[in-house]
Amino acid sequence: MTTAVATEAPARSAPEGDPSLIGVPTFIVGATALGLVLTGYVPTGAVGASIAIILPATGLGQLVAAVWAAALGQSAVAAVFGVFTGFWFSYAALVLGLIHGWFGISGEAAVSTQGLFLIAWLVTIGLLTLTTLRLPAAFTLLFALIDVALALVLYGTVGGSTAATTAGGYVVFAFTAVGVYLFAGALSAATGGKPLPLGRPVLN
Repeated sequence: MTTAVATEAPARSAPEGDPSLIGVPTFIVGATALGLVLTGYVPTGAVGASIAIILPATGLGQLVAAVWAAALGQSAVAAVFGVFTGFWFSYAALVLGLIHGWFGISGEAAVSTQGLFLIAWLVTIGLLTLTTLRLPAAFTLLFALIDVALALVLYGTVGGSTAATTAGGYVVFAFTAVGVYLFAGALSAATGGKPLPLGRPVLN
């Protein structure tokens, strides 16, 4: 007579890791490229120069980080990376669409189309800023600088102010520097070191 022995399947360990180690550096490279475009490093007619970085690196990197964060159950982190996935992919679509005439937008309507894009994202990222005030202060600073950059580029685009657009580009470099700080802290912690201080949240 044989006795059936019930065996339990080994428990599957939860996935581990830090999605910001992909999300933040791919954000940094795209933001650096965008800042160089806005500050005039490339000629005015070469606005699409950054797309070779933004589309395959930044947009895809944000998407991977968002999916990874969601798999870890980090809903807030997934939301942040998901929002920026939409921003970078839609920026690439806007630039490529205007250059190649994909959307049937006339030359006269190009400025208002860019204004529409910037207003929509300023509202969305402004909301993101307000709803993430319980995160450490470094994140609030990052989002607030992004809001300022969008507002300056919006004014520069709609108002025809090159100075405002250039200023927006320098603010892009400022929030890129915050991203570098965040990445350095995350990588330090991931490699056994101490994380960098991120500051107290605005709201407890």
